[in-house]
Amino acid sequence: MTNVVSRIFGTSPVKPLQVHMAKAVECAEQLHKLIRFVVADDDEGVKKTREHITELEHEADALKKELRLHLPNSLFLPVARADLLSVLRIQDNIANKTKDVAGLIVGRRMKFPEPLAGPMSEFADKSVDAARQAQKTVGELDDLFETGFRGRVVEVTKSLIHELDRIENETDRIQIDVRGILFGIEKDLPPVDVMFLYRVIELIGDVADAAQRVGSRLQLLLAR
Repeated sequence: MTNVVSRIFGTSPVKPLQVHMAKAVECAEQLHKLIRFVVADDDEGVKKTREHITELEHEADALKKELRLHLPNSLFLPVARADLLSVLRIQDNIANKTKDVAGLIVGRRMKFPEPLAGPMSEFADKSVDAARQAQKTVGELDDLFETGFRGRVVEVTKSLIHELDRIENETDRIQIDVRGILFGIEKDLPPVDVMFLYRVIELIGDVADAAQRVGSRLQLLLAR
């Protein structure tokens, strides 16, 4: 891992951040399969997907630790080392929250009531869309650093962040709808199941929130 990170630094000072983000998004993308396996009542599929999510989260965590160790105190770049580490910490939450969703679903052997099946799949898909859009914004860092955060690339990045905000707002809307559906049927479900269903909904929303915060942090860098 150390040699890999060192080679990446030799190519670009922000490339390791982008590599970590790619791994975090790869982890989040497993939500597609995880939720669909739950809907299909495929316990083996749920278990294997949870294991894959855990592996990807561990890989993201290892990249994060190596990046922290090898990121120089002075990079002669337009932003401070602390700013890059802040972006790293936020995007790491994308993988962390995905792992939390999988752990809770497997730990509780959760099933979704039929009225929730479709909406939960849509909700998870939109959260993944937010993570992918956040990755696009981080992908502009190379050009931003090369231009000293000036020129057309700034407007391109702002446009990507604006789209990320739109996607996250749509995720919030779907989350409200999902919670409303659950509220309408919760009297027919065991109270403990209801409590953990609300928690899973919250955690899936947290994936999109983490993605949106990546964009917000980059927006702060653009404003400097």
